[in-house]
Amino acid sequence: MIRGRLLWPLIALAGLIVLNVVFTPSFLELRIQDGHLYGSLVDILRNGAPTLLIAVGMTLVIATRGIDLSVGAVAAIAGAIGCTWIAGGGDAPTAVLAALGVCVLLGLWNGFLVSVLGIQPIIATLVLMTAGRGGAMLLTEGQIVTIGNPAYRQIGAGFLILPIAILISLAVLLAVAVLTRRTALGMLIEAVGVNPEASKLAGVRSRTITWTVYVFAALCAGVAGLMISSNVSAADANNAGLWIEMDAILAVVIGGTSLAGGRYSLTGTLVGALVIQTLTTTVYTIGVPTNTTLLFKAVVVITVCLLQSPRVARAVSGRRTSPTSAPRSQKVAAG
Repeated sequence: MIRGRLLWPLIALAGLIVLNVVFTPSFLELRIQDGHLYGSLVDILRNGAPTLLIAVGMTLVIATRGIDLSVGAVAAIAGAIGCTWIAGGGDAPTAVLAALGVCVLLGLWNGFLVSVLGIQPIIATLVLMTAGRGGAMLLTEGQIVTIGNPAYRQIGAGFLILPIAILISLAVLLAVAVLTRRTALGMLIEAVGVNPEASKLAGVRSRTITWTVYVFAALCAGVAGLMISSNVSAADANNAGLWIEMDAILAVVIGGTSLAGGRYSLTGTLVGALVIQTLTTTVYTIGVPTNTTLLFKAVVVITVCLLQSPRVARAVSGRRTSPTSAPRSQKVAAG
């Protein structure tokens, strides 16, 4: 229900937009230049595209009662492979395919640890979160690898009226929505998240589904890593995708998906990603000091999450249960 899941995130998003308009009156203005659409809103969508993409994959992982802390490292690896390949004289299509191929293998590794060996997801993916960024550092030899390939730059900085990064993220979101909501796949994912053992006894291939969502999450992270590196035409293994896994998880949770698994909301994930990126933009717009940026974001996120709590929501709306407002069935039973 939109009231239960998305009301407060949408209010928070609207509030952040209003705050930006107060400090920057031209915030909502859009303009077309050389066939490209520009504006602060477009910048929010473009900068938030990698987070949205990773959050889509994270939504499915969380729906199976899992978590993937390695997506930031996987993004760094993808960017490192793509840029080092091109810097070595390779072409952009091969660089992209090589990077995404490695990301699929990393997703298979995460899925193997979780679904086959039964390792807790937070531990299994924490391994790759640590080792993966170290691997990216080895690929780049600890240096920032810069390139000047126009074809590769199109992934993160190209335009088809709108930035290509936005179109890629929205296309993936739409494809996942259609695939999971127009087929039985979404129900099977939710079944695995609610009770993996029961779903297995019911004939659901829970191991295969769990494995698949981790591969998909790694693939989304790989594409996001290519966006990040191509946008700046460089691979920075130390900083690329740093803490993006936390932004993705926050986007999913703000959107109403439960970390306990089961039901999920892709629409909520989209709203959550917009809240996170708009919040980041707001921090710079209103001049919040850099050393308090994370604290400012934390306060806003915690506030939204608290307002989504059923108990807090009842308190805010003044509908807390009192002895005189008990249901009639309880009064009859008491009598």
